[in-house]
Formats: sequence, structure tokens, C-alpha cells
Amino acid sequence: MIKFGTDGWRAVIAEDFTFANVRACAQGVADYLKGVGQGKGGVVIGYDTRFASEDFAAASAEVLAGNGIKTFIFPGTAPTPVTSYMVTALKADGAIMITASHNPGQYNGFKYKVNSGCSAPTDIITEIENNANAAVGTGKIRRLNLDDALKKKLVSYHDPFRAYEKHLGTLINIESLKQQRFKLVVDSMFGAGIGYFKRLLEGGKLEVHEINRVRNPLFPGIQPEPISKNLGKLARQVIRDGANVGFATDGDADRIGIMDENGRFMTTQEVFALLALYLLDVRKQRGGLVKTLTSTDMLFTIGELYNVPVFETQVGFKYVAPIMMRENALLGGEESGGYGFRGHIPERDGLLAGLYIIDYLTSTGKTPSQLLADLFKKVGPHYYDRLDIHTNEESKQKMLAQISAAAAEKIGGQKVVSIDTRDGFRYKLADGSWLLVRFSGTEPLVRVYAECGSPKEVQKLIQYGQEMVGV
Repeated sequence: MIKFGTDGWRAVIAEDFTFANVRACAQGVADYLKGVGQGKGGVVIGYDTRFASEDFAAASAEVLAGNGIKTFIFPGTAPTPVTSYMVTALKADGAIMITASHNPGQYNGFKYKVNSGCSAPTDIITEIENNANAAVGTGKIRRLNLDDALKKKLVSYHDPFRAYEKHLGTLINIESLKQQRFKLVVDSMFGAGIGYFKRLLEGGKLEVHEINRVRNPLFPGIQPEPISKNLGKLARQVIRDGANVGFATDGDADRIGIMDENGRFMTTQEVFALLALYLLDVRKQRGGLVKTLTSTDMLFTIGELYNVPVFETQVGFKYVAPIMMRENALLGGEESGGYGFRGHIPERDGLLAGLYIIDYLTSTGKTPSQLLADLFKKVGPHYYDRLDIHTNEESKQKMLAQISAAAAEKIGGQKVVSIDTRDGFRYKLADGSWLLVRFSGTEPLVRVYAECGSPKEVQKLIQYGQEMVGV
């Protein structure tokens, strides 16, 4: 059965992620578009560097063509934010992105974006999912051979880079960044972000050294998620090069991880807060901030300091984006390292986030560690960690039952002042710290998150979370 999670459908290649099931998903998209009177604007199709992603993209294009829907497909791999942006640039009705984002190499996935470029909301995803499952194993899937679709101009190839680059130039002065004496190390993690920072920033004084810059669907030695445990090579390279900062983009480059000048990983929570400060303090912009419940409470303090509202929602940018659009919010973000910005698509973009960080560093003349020290002076020290517990579906259900039955009144000696069950189990404590246990919607995975005022207390909270699910 095809089951869409927080951000699309992901499955193991050749086990469940098969051409038959991908075609069923594409038919599900076609049926949805026709059902709401859309499709004439066409659909953008992008894909990442995973095994056979271009073939799964072509299979999707054939199905849409078989349903009379024009598609714009890219001639090579591209990041998800580029695919999302091209929906608006081409005035298309939506986009399909073949990617499993940060999942291990044996996975691939199918994301759907609506005409604003953002992730489809739950009601649309549910309809596509139902349509796809109804099409599995039936004769309902209509296809037109790719060569014939190209001849009939129902499929056309479109290189997105220049349009995307030009749009970014309306948001930040890229030409000015190129002329900065600055050293950047980029870890593309063998993913779809390969070459993008280099192409955007080359041609001036700024130096870009890129590692893991070739396509390798095995993602050797790493999982393409830009978190500390996967970025040892980046840390070493930053120190070796004497670089100002290091960036890592995940498998489809909608997320970013940042290494400071000392080779220390800056948590996604710290980066989220720094981006908010950059927009509010350096660029003097004003607008709401949107965070998921796994994101740092530093945003609440920053909101108070700059008199801007802060909105909190469930995990997933499909929940963040509607609030960003409704409120014309300045910034939206997630704990996973995905950040979206006003004036751009209401979707995560690791590339634009990186450009903003470079501008923050060069305009202030400070190092990443100095910016973090400034942040903590404003909001107080906040330390964070996350533990991923890999399991199976049966064990995951047992863990869910165990924590559901728990009635915690105190955690780590602190009184529990509130429990939020919108997306997992989040316990807010009397001293302002919090603990969250959340069950992944895309993998057999349980995550334990914690944030508080000291590294030692963070680990105590993480351990308590483990105990709550019986690990």
C-alpha cells in the first residue's frame, strides 16, 4: 500500500518503490488535477541523485502525458527548492519531485507540490494517495511513450538554473557576495545540491571548495542528512582550509547544516534563531516567525524582543507554508534544518538559507561562533539534542502504547507544566526546558528531542525520553 507521510511517499527501491507504484502515484496526481479542473498549466518534474531517479521521473512524465497533461522535466538532477520555484516561474499547476530527501540510499520517494510551489496540504495528499492506491494493479494507469510524448510536445525539457539564479538575485545581492574575501566549504553529500553553491558564487574573490560533489546513490559512509554525525569530513575540511564556514545540504538540498570556523556543528535550532536575527536585526525586516513544535523556543524570545508574532504548528512544511502565506510571515522553519523565506516560495530552501548566512557573516565581519555568542547574549543559552531510535513497526506501536499510558508529572526533577500531543508527546517543564517524543511518519523511527539551558541537562532529558518508550 502506498502511504504518504509528513513530506511525501518514501519506500525502499525495488521493494515498494517500483515503477508500477510510481506510475500509480503519477496517475493519482493526474486524477486529482482533472478532478479539480486543473492540468492545463502543466506539471514540473524534478529528480535527485538517487538510483534511477531520472527513470522514475520519466515514468511519471509518461503517465501525465497519457492523461493529456503537459510536463516540464529537467535534463539533469536538481534540488527540491529549484523544482518548487519553477512551478511559479512556469505558472504550472504543480510539481512532482522524485526524492527521498535525507533517507538512506536504499530509499526513494515521490513528493507533490501545489501551484504555489509549497508542499501539498493533507487533504490534497490524501486524495492523491487514495487515487494512487485505487490505480495499483488495475488498467486505470494511462501512459504515453516518452519519445511520442516529446514529439507531441506533451513533455519538454527545461533547464531551471538561470531562472532560479535570477530570482535569488532579487532576494540577495549575489554579485556583492562574490566579491567578498571569504572561504566556504560545501558538502553536497552526493545529493542534488551538487555544484549549486559553486555555480551561484563563482567568478569573484569568494572561494568555494566542494566535497562529496559527485553523484553516488550509495551515499558512501554517510546518510544524506546534514547533522553532526554525518559531517565529520566537512568539519575536518573547514579546519584544513581555514574556511570561514562550512555548509552541508541534504539529499535534495532543501535543508542545510552549518559548521562554524572551528569545525563545530551549529545545531539547526541555533541556525534557525540566527536566520531570524539576521532578517530582523541586519536587514531590518519585520514579519511573523513560524516554527514547528520541534523547533527552538528561542524564537519566542526573539519575537518578544522585536515585537513580531510567533506561530507554532505541527511538524512538516505543509503545515508551516499555509501560515507563512496567510500571515505574510518573514521566516518559517523546522528543527530538521529546513527554512523558508518571505518573497521566495513558501518552501524550504537550503541554498537561499546558505546565501543569507554568508551575507550575515560578511556584513557583520563576525565569525559563526561570534554570531552565536551574540545570540545567546540576547536570548540566554539554549542547548539542544535529538536521538533517533531505529526500530520496526511492531516495536514502534509498543513504544507508542507505552508513552500514551504514561502520566508524567515530573521529568528530571522539574514539574511538567503542559503536555502537547498534536504531533507526538511534548512535555514543557517549569524551568522552560522541553522534551518531545515523536514517531516518524516516513520511516520506522522514533525521535527524542530536548532543549534546555545546559548540555548536561539536555542529555538527562534525552535519557528520560528513552526510558519513557522503554529503550
